[in-house]
Order: sequence, then C-alpha cells, then structure tokens
Amino acid sequence: MLRKTLLAACLGFSHWLSAATYNLPTDGSNMVGTLQYHSVVAGETMSDIAKQYDVGFLSLMAANKGVDPFLPKEGYVLTIPSQAILPHVDYKGIVINLAELRLYYFEPDKSLVHIFPVGIGRIGQDTPEMTTKISQLREAPTWTPPTSIRKEYLAKGVELPKVVPAGPENPLGDYAMRLAYGTGSYLIHGTNKDFGIGLRVSAGCIRMDPKDIDWLFHQAKIGMQVRIIDEPIKIALEPDRSVFIEAHEPLTRSDGTKKEMDIPQELTWWLDEYGINDRIARAAVLAQNGVPIEVVPAMDDLE
Repeated sequence: MLRKTLLAACLGFSHWLSAATYNLPTDGSNMVGTLQYHSVVAGETMSDIAKQYDVGFLSLMAANKGVDPFLPKEGYVLTIPSQAILPHVDYKGIVINLAELRLYYFEPDKSLVHIFPVGIGRIGQDTPEMTTKISQLREAPTWTPPTSIRKEYLAKGVELPKVVPAGPENPLGDYAMRLAYGTGSYLIHGTNKDFGIGLRVSAGCIRMDPKDIDWLFHQAKIGMQVRIIDEPIKIALEPDRSVFIEAHEPLTRSDGTKKEMDIPQELTWWLDEYGINDRIARAAVLAQNGVPIEVVPAMDDLE
C-alpha cells in the first residue's frame, strides 16, 4: 500500500507565505480549492513538487499512483491535491485530520481556513485522536527526549543528551505548541530536517514545515482549541445537489487494525433515493487517491 512505500487559478485561493488559504464557503458548500496541475521539469522529484505546492508527500503520491517518486517522467502532468472537502467539525481553532495528514486552521471571524501538510506519529507511536487546547507556546524550544526515545537512539549507537538545547540540532525546530492532553506530552512543532512533512515519521507529535509553523505559531493563543480526528472518508453535498466523496488510505494503528472503508450511510441513502448506481462511489473508496470525486451529478444534470 502507498503508505508503506515511500497552475490552475481557483476562486477564493491564495498563497499566504506557504499556506493554502481559502475563503470559507458561504453558500452551503463544504469544499474548498481547485485541483491544480504540474508538468514535471527534468530533475524534479515528487518531494520537490510537494514542497513547491505545500502539499504532503504521501498526498501527492496518492493523487498520482504509479508515478516514480524519485524520477517522475519529464513532461508528465501531475495532479496536485489542492482541493479538499472540509472535515465535518465546527469551524474553529485547529483541526488535524490524521488520515489526510493535514492541519486546518479556521478563522471564522475572517471567514478563512488555512490548510497545511503535517507529519504525524509512526506506527507504534500513534498520534491519538483528541479534543484539547494549546497549553504552552515555546519559541526556540529545548527538547527533553523521553526515556523511550533515548533507548531507541541508543540501540542505533547514538546517545542523546538529557536536554537538547535550542538551535540547528534541535528536532523541534524554532517553534513548538504544547497540547494539554492527560499525562502525555504532545506538541505541534517545526523541524530541523528537510524530511517528514506529509509522512508518518514522528514519535506522536505533529510536525510542520518550518515556514508553516512560523506563521501558525504567531496566530495561535494559549487556550486555542485543537481537535485531532481520524476521518479517512469525507463527503460533500453541494448547493447544486451534486455529491462528492474524498477517500484517503486509512491509517494502520499500533494494533495492526485500520478503520473500515465503506460508502457512508448518508451517501448510500442519497444514491438510493435518486436511483444512482454506487459504482463510482465504490471505485473512489477503493482508489483512495485523496481528491474529491463527483459521485452524484448536479440535479440539473439528472433532469
């Protein structure tokens, strides 16, 4: 499976630093952005292109299955997954959808949503689902490696210090936001490595690109709500009565299980009501390409 392997204009879209910023829909829609396309230039890798568009590496691979991530063919036109169905949550604060490896920052007062790719916990170090808040904002943070991480590094012949000072050797990067969650210690933080954004590589924390955390850190406040969900399938019922589905490969958890992937019941009811075959919806669920796919056309198209 994909997780185990390694410019079109759009309404309401702009690049704010490196974030994708969209106007929140006001017409009853819950979909933002437009798919973009990129013609591969000689020497580019999928990692280069993911960084250029600030999308996750796995998300870009999912949208372009079968393309060599290290040597994509020159001239090949890639689909950039820059359109998304918003998660079915309240539009406030920070929302992280683990299945998408995306972070949403909602500003309802400005009717904006900012979307970032993130790295999350690897198998065995799963990032938990939670509803919590930011309890601490730390600029130039130090890092105190947990005992488990020190043992892990020691097994590789690397002895970590008890405290890693702020600076270029600190894996937390320049900024960290601590989450209030039980006895655990989870952070949203930057990185000192040019790797890991849009991948499952952390010890459970949320890892962001340095440019992205720089911006988000300066918007965040102590007490801001953070909700972490795991929603591999999202659906959108649009104002014109068309229906879209967006399916991502479900995460493998530490116990080896995955969330079941099936057509949501509300979509099944909609398909049955209008006598529409579920073939396209099932194909989208199986494809798990992470981009919205129309499964029910606009009502005018059905007449």
